[in-house]
Amino acid sequence: MSVPVSVEPSPEQPRRRRGLQTLRNQASAVPRAWLPGAVGYACLLIGLLDIASAVFPKLRHSRMHSFAGQLPGGTTTLAAVGTMMVGLLLVLLAHALRRRKRRAWRVVCVLLPVGAALHIVRWHQVGPAVVSLVVLAVLLVHRREFYAKADPRTRWRALVNLILMGTVSVLLGLLIVSTRTKYEIGHPGLGERLEHVGYGLFGFEGPIRYNNIRMSDLVAYLLGGLGLLTAFTTAYLALRPGKPKPELTAGDEEKVRALLARHGERDSLGYFALRRDKSVLFSPTGKAAISYRVVSGVMLASGDPVGDVEAWPGAIKVFMAEAREHAWVPAVMGCSEVGGEVWTREAGLDALELGDEAIVDTASFSLSGRAMRNVRQMVKRIERNGYSCQVRRVSDLSPAERYRIADAAARWRGTDTERGFSMALGRFGDPLDEDCVVVTAHKAPEEGEGGDDLKAVLHFVPWGPDGISLELMRRDRAADPGLNELLIVAALQAVPAMGVRRVSLNFAMFRSALARGERIGAGPVLRAWRGLLVFLSRWFQIESLYKFNAKFQPEWEPRFLVFPSTRDLPRIGFAAMQAEAFITLGMPRFGRRRQREGLMPAPAAHEVTEAA
Repeated sequence: MSVPVSVEPSPEQPRRRRGLQTLRNQASAVPRAWLPGAVGYACLLIGLLDIASAVFPKLRHSRMHSFAGQLPGGTTTLAAVGTMMVGLLLVLLAHALRRRKRRAWRVVCVLLPVGAALHIVRWHQVGPAVVSLVVLAVLLVHRREFYAKADPRTRWRALVNLILMGTVSVLLGLLIVSTRTKYEIGHPGLGERLEHVGYGLFGFEGPIRYNNIRMSDLVAYLLGGLGLLTAFTTAYLALRPGKPKPELTAGDEEKVRALLARHGERDSLGYFALRRDKSVLFSPTGKAAISYRVVSGVMLASGDPVGDVEAWPGAIKVFMAEAREHAWVPAVMGCSEVGGEVWTREAGLDALELGDEAIVDTASFSLSGRAMRNVRQMVKRIERNGYSCQVRRVSDLSPAERYRIADAAARWRGTDTERGFSMALGRFGDPLDEDCVVVTAHKAPEEGEGGDDLKAVLHFVPWGPDGISLELMRRDRAADPGLNELLIVAALQAVPAMGVRRVSLNFAMFRSALARGERIGAGPVLRAWRGLLVFLSRWFQIESLYKFNAKFQPEWEPRFLVFPSTRDLPRIGFAAMQAEAFITLGMPRFGRRRQREGLMPAPAAHEVTEAA
């Protein structure tokens, strides 16, 4: 049961606390949570109609269309181009408007009256202009609904914009050219139309000729406008000042380590709050902290809050206020049952069982008995093949040994990107991580063979004073099968001498569904769900990790996903896969250098000499 916590801001962050409190007051005063979505879809519809009226000639005819002929041809042509560009920008900003983004609101408030004026100037259409002005009035009256700050900036958005806007511009340009066939001289084919679009996007005259000068100018201006809009939006995204990547500052890391020293035994995932590509928020009293990263508009935390349980509600309130301030979707991966209860109670979120964590009691672990027969036989076979293990603290390794292990782990990785977010540290051998435990497997090269004797490595992070949690498991692909079993058994047998009585192994997603689905009497729905998980295991190792963990007879501790609503689950799932690096959005492999760096920088030359 939580106790009241003081909300007095700390001396270090008075302005931030006042801002968050103001945000809470604003958010609580918002009476229409549905309005941003409705306005966003209205702007999307207006934008699509603007594009259609500029691209398709028949849509612009009206009873007052004849009056447009009284205006200069250049004016009406530019008005058509402007309508199309306004429509494209409204379509691009509709999603941000639905997410309550303040900057999107400002731009849309400028675009709507401009679009209305262009409709009147070009086609004398009062209806679309009135609709745009009504939506503008709604935006102005309910301006407090749009309070969210912009997302963290990245240069990759410029590349994505160039590809997407370039594709849309080519398709729209092809429509513009193809809907004006009666004005064409001759019968150009698809290749000539594409060539004409390509030239037009860059402002040059293409191979197609028209029998009407005004139509020729209109097509040229429309294509030039598409190219200009693509170039402008790409340049803006590429040249705007970038915001720093999420990072754990030295001061924040020191505070988190102090909290772990006092309360680290509560959660086996607590140490992963020290990943340096995460940001951290503290409770008003400083007695609890939540580490997170923002991925695709999702504010993603992992594990339980670090620190005193009684201070968790304060940290959760700060976390939720930060999410509201930027209109991010709050989510938590892998929290415990206690953590899930606190999150659902304090933040009004929902929870879903994500899987189970395998925890082994080293005091009761033994290779004897029928249940451990397969593991016992595999370990003996690997040992007969000449493999041996060493279990040490990282503090016992020399700089050269640390680099050697980190380099080997990077070479065995199999992917260009280091994976992990919720249950991975992302580094090895750091001077501040010397309490970590490393287990290595060695086999001397056979006569006439060269190479390193290091064949596999496990890396455990501290879990309070008497526990460790597995964060890295790598082996040489050419090594014998069963080497991972040997490493884990060696660790479980050796760490009691280090004062370790609890070892957390791999996390098994949907473990209970896999276990119940293979039992006698399981229903058709459960069997179908298990079959889907087995199918997905071809790519995500769902079933294999469960069976591997089960070999060591662990205790299973459930872990949960906390989320706002069911409709947010696809977005959260996509963000989680990005955070864990199962999905990477970046340059293709042929356009970048292969990332084969280790988990730590190479040691200095004098360190290698001293180690030798």
